[in-house]
Amino acid sequence: MHLPFWLTTALLFPVLLYQGKRARRETPRLPEAQGSPGGLYGEGAPVFRVLVIGESTAAGVGVSTHEQGLASQLALQLHERSRQAISWHTFGVTGIRLGELNNKLANADLPEADVVLLSMGVNDTTGFTPKFRFRQQLLALRDLLAQRYPAPVYLLSVPPMHLFTALPSPLRHIMGWRARQLDQLYQELAHQAPEEFRYLTYPTITDTSMLASDGYHPSDKGYQAIAGALATGGWLSDEDRTEDEVA
Repeated sequence: MHLPFWLTTALLFPVLLYQGKRARRETPRLPEAQGSPGGLYGEGAPVFRVLVIGESTAAGVGVSTHEQGLASQLALQLHERSRQAISWHTFGVTGIRLGELNNKLANADLPEADVVLLSMGVNDTTGFTPKFRFRQQLLALRDLLAQRYPAPVYLLSVPPMHLFTALPSPLRHIMGWRARQLDQLYQELAHQAPEEFRYLTYPTITDTSMLASDGYHPSDKGYQAIAGALATGGWLSDEDRTEDEVA
């Protein structure tokens, strides 16, 4: 039930409401990235295909074009490490919650992919989506994708919002508390059903040069850093790598 969290939130609600409205009013609203939402690094048919779905990070908020975003930068890192052709595609919507994303994915024309990464959690944190509902929506997402993408869905860790210094205290700490609860759910699902879900985390961005002008979203350097951390996860099998990469 997470009673301590909800009691604390209820007691602080007037302050949280004021700080939340002020943060929304004062925080710059950056646009989604432009350009093609997909591409290819290397020549010929891709040996590995990356698909990123989710909220503003999947939408490339913080950079000008999708080529600077997470899916593209992860594919580029994998291409440079393997010297093989790697394709990428991204599907993201700013401000969306998981239930809404499921509805959009049901009618979306998505490409074939070998791995699907989900970048979600911030909007469900700020929107106080109940944990049981978030779990149900994750399972619904897996059912929605299962026939087309049989491999496990990779859950990218929910950002540690208690470190978002652009948010005032106590709002920052309450949001961080909630984000950790949703992130723990990711880890539980990955542990309970590894054939359905995998959990991926990456170092927190603390260098302000890796953040966009709003102080929340990654900049181009930030997306590069996240992609670099994720690319070490052994995505490609040994036979897909060059001899010096395997060694």
